[in-house]
Amino acid sequence: MTTTRFAPSPTGYIHVGNLRTALMNYLIARKAGGTFILRIDDTDPERSKEEYVDAIKEDLEWLGLSWDRVERQSERLDRYAEAADKLREMGRFYEAFETPTELDLKRKKQLNMGKPPVYDRAALALSDAEKDALRAERGQGVWRFKLDQERIEWTDGILGDISIDAASVSDPVLIRGDGQVLYTLASVVDDTEMGVTHVVRGSDHVTNTATQIQIIQALGGTVPNFAHHSLLTGPQGEALSKRLGTLALRDLRERGVQPMALLSLMARLGSSDPVELRTEMAELIDGFDIGRFGSAPTKFDVEDLFPLTARYLHDQPLEAVADTIAKVGVPDDLAAQFWNVTRENITTLHDLDGWWHLFRDGADPVIDEEDREFVAQAMAMLPEGPFDGDTWSTWTAQVKEATGRKGRGLFMPLRKALTGQSHGPDMSAVMPLLQVVKARG
Repeated sequence: MTTTRFAPSPTGYIHVGNLRTALMNYLIARKAGGTFILRIDDTDPERSKEEYVDAIKEDLEWLGLSWDRVERQSERLDRYAEAADKLREMGRFYEAFETPTELDLKRKKQLNMGKPPVYDRAALALSDAEKDALRAERGQGVWRFKLDQERIEWTDGILGDISIDAASVSDPVLIRGDGQVLYTLASVVDDTEMGVTHVVRGSDHVTNTATQIQIIQALGGTVPNFAHHSLLTGPQGEALSKRLGTLALRDLRERGVQPMALLSLMARLGSSDPVELRTEMAELIDGFDIGRFGSAPTKFDVEDLFPLTARYLHDQPLEAVADTIAKVGVPDDLAAQFWNVTRENITTLHDLDGWWHLFRDGADPVIDEEDREFVAQAMAMLPEGPFDGDTWSTWTAQVKEATGRKGRGLFMPLRKALTGQSHGPDMSAVMPLLQVVKARG
């Protein structure tokens, strides 16, 4: 059975970069009728916060990305300890004691000599007595996985055939000196024991994947199908790393972005298929193909979400937005009329408040100097409310006859006087909703 996972660390809020990973793994599982696991990677007790665990679940639920089960790494520490013991018994795990400063000096020396800056495995030459002395002086060391220095190859679901020389990669640290199990080991153990068949993640993990493949093989597991998606950049190709805080999903939700607008964009961004607004998750699932994505950095512009959101809202029935309209203060008997008038003139649901304010309280009229006398004459001819669907055509016909104005010169000044705007919904539909006309005074 196809099994995928989304494995966020609860150290912050999910942003668009995380979402790309979550969505791809979700769509693969759902298209195959498989299992999608939400795995909370919370092995770092100092940085992991329960509030972020709740926020991750809340954001995924808002998007409609349902998971089949939740796993937490903090509840699986015994499994990682067993795996570590197995690697020690195999001679593939060794303790090293270099300080960060010492490692930095080694790297600089190697670079100066034109060599790749990889760990030199000096710790393997330490005697038991030397290790005891270092522990007494520095505390527990880190534990490194001893790579077989051969080429590591796999066919990537996006990048194609990958070949990495393990001799050009440092033996990865899997357990820190304070005993904290790092992602590289925990992820391998989890993926193996949970039967994960497909792993999609960012292209910054490619080297990490190479080392994990050897760890999986050492532990007797089955290597999943790996795919590494391109990283997102800003619209001009700039790095998004410093802006991701402002691209948190909850911030986008606050700005009025609709879930299906966001999912429609992210399900196609970076692929050879055009972005198409979808209104149902099933459509995204059916149309998803990981092989259609490319390796080039992918430009993401948050502004692209708003036209998609507007188009999504234009097609929504009253029932879908009734609660929002009620919160704005629109009476129930006007709700359908209000939605029909405003639906094609909003970008997000936040815009509804401004429209109701205009209808309820009247707009500050905008009157050009050359139209002042004309508007005053026209407003004197405006009948008392309430208005109906014929008020606009009847009134403007009378004004046209009295003033001789026609076309844009007739309609535009009157629209601006009544709504304060030069564009908007059909005025025949607007008039019945106007509760107050400020220009009358």
